[in-house]
Amino acid sequence: MPQNNTALSHFLADDQLTKAQVQALIKLAIEIKAQPENFNQALAGKSVAMIFEKPSLRTHVSFDMGIAKLGGHALYLGQQNGKLGERERVSDYAKNLSCYADAIVARVFENSAIEGLAEHASVPVVNALCDLYHPCQALADFVTLTEIFAPDDIQDLAKLKLAYVGDGNNVSNSLMLMAAMLGSDFTLICPENHGPSQAMLDKVQSIAAHSGGNFSFTTNINEIAQQDAIYTDTWVSMGNEGAEDKAKLLSKFAPYQVNHDLMAKAKAGVVMHCQPAHLEEEITTALFDDENYSVVFQQAENRMWAQAAVLVSLLNPALAN
Repeated sequence: MPQNNTALSHFLADDQLTKAQVQALIKLAIEIKAQPENFNQALAGKSVAMIFEKPSLRTHVSFDMGIAKLGGHALYLGQQNGKLGERERVSDYAKNLSCYADAIVARVFENSAIEGLAEHASVPVVNALCDLYHPCQALADFVTLTEIFAPDDIQDLAKLKLAYVGDGNNVSNSLMLMAAMLGSDFTLICPENHGPSQAMLDKVQSIAAHSGGNFSFTTNINEIAQQDAIYTDTWVSMGNEGAEDKAKLLSKFAPYQVNHDLMAKAKAGVVMHCQPAHLEEEITTALFDDENYSVVFQQAENRMWAQAAVLVSLLNPALAN
């Protein structure tokens, strides 16, 4: 359940955060980005163990270098250690790492591994990606959206109209949960049978109703209304490359490609992508590289600052206030 104040004990899933916590993290990320020198000892003497079951570029580099910028030390534990729970119990893994590290960052296949780590660790756990959520990405994305659409007042995010077009996945789950939390207008557009679970849809609707946000889900790309920003992600999630015949999948998803025509139809001024991009599939090369629309590298940079805000809030909360 969401906590009642801005203090964090873990950073596991968007729906375990409150609106106040999300807003505080966004503001802190922007502050650290603007004045990193004020935080260069925020994690002095702290060590963070980073578990990676899946390959990574942005997550690995942004955490490693972000921790260094905060004066801390990061230890990378890669795929050579195998899947959590196979070589040894998740509970044992968590308890052992808690003996050495001040926090655990984990990029894993299954949310159950994140939950197990948090249950048994005596130090904070950060979800760096699982099958259900990608809260670090969503937080970085809303830092980016705040910089563009709400630079003077974070409450202006309630006026934001954001659409996600493509495959329903962990990124879209976290985005729509965080949008609902902040009261933004969020439209999810996925091909039939490629949307989120009904439980996830119900959860988002409930949060949006409470916050005053608006959420809609459709499988009809022609129903896209006017948007401020359009977001997309790869049509084939990492680890699922062989789940469906590639030619059939590309044919099914082709109408959902994000391109200049779709941007014009929706009158959107910003296109977003968490990367890696499969160019000419979910997004055209021309749009991805179009600096008049694309903020993909601003998003990528903000991964570091957003995650820095999370770690400072967990390990040095006095500096976060």
